[in-house]
Amino acid sequence: MGKGTAFCLIAASVLLLLLPQNALAQTATPPAPTPTPVPAPAPAPVYVNLTDLLSVAGPFHTFLGYLQSTNVIATFQNQANNSRDGITIFAPSDDAFSSLTSPSLSNLTQDQLRSVCLFHALPKYYSLADFKSLSQSSPVPTYAGDQYKLNFTYTFGLVRISSGWTNTKITSSVHATDPIAIYELDKVLLPEAIYGTDIPPAAAPSPTPNTAPAADAPATKSNSTIPSTTGSKPSAAATPTGGPNPRISMALIAAVLCTFIT
Repeated sequence: MGKGTAFCLIAASVLLLLLPQNALAQTATPPAPTPTPVPAPAPAPVYVNLTDLLSVAGPFHTFLGYLQSTNVIATFQNQANNSRDGITIFAPSDDAFSSLTSPSLSNLTQDQLRSVCLFHALPKYYSLADFKSLSQSSPVPTYAGDQYKLNFTYTFGLVRISSGWTNTKITSSVHATDPIAIYELDKVLLPEAIYGTDIPPAAAPSPTPNTAPAADAPATKSNSTIPSTTGSKPSAAATPTGGPNPRISMALIAAVLCTFIT
């Protein structure tokens, strides 16, 4: 065997020994790690402009005017968009304010008027269905503070609200998407913390005028004063009122005649 042949055999043997090791090394290499998917960030709550909403959603111009004059609208807006709890607003209609005569809001100070506005909100979002459980924990503090509380009653989907001075109900849902809920009321909520606990009595009904009987209507008398004439005739001995008795007159005439005859 020549040197060239021996060299080829040695080289082939070395290759045969190296090939399985390379293949084994390739199968033993761990696979590349799969990247963990990063969860998508939660969508930010939709920004709701309360001023625009109250301007176009219903007849709330008077209520919005009070919110703006006391700057409570900025407080509500911040709670709606920068709080995890959200907000629930009770918006009286324009008719509710126009029908408010006694007591009125005209004699309140600016701080009291601000408290009345804050009294119309809860610092948390509540759907209509949530008022069922909320009614069981009444009275509930409002945005105005612990002294300003509301009582809720839930009956078959109808939500009634009592502030002590005011008894009203939710008439419609203006906006109810978390984190903002706005419900329409038919009366203005008046807090006892400002107006006291002496609620004025309800106005007495106007007296019903007595209806006089018609001029030609016969007067009603009791049976004891009206003699019964049915089936009876006046007695022969009865003397007509205002005239002489016929029997006595005849007797006098007869007596006079007998005197002349004798």
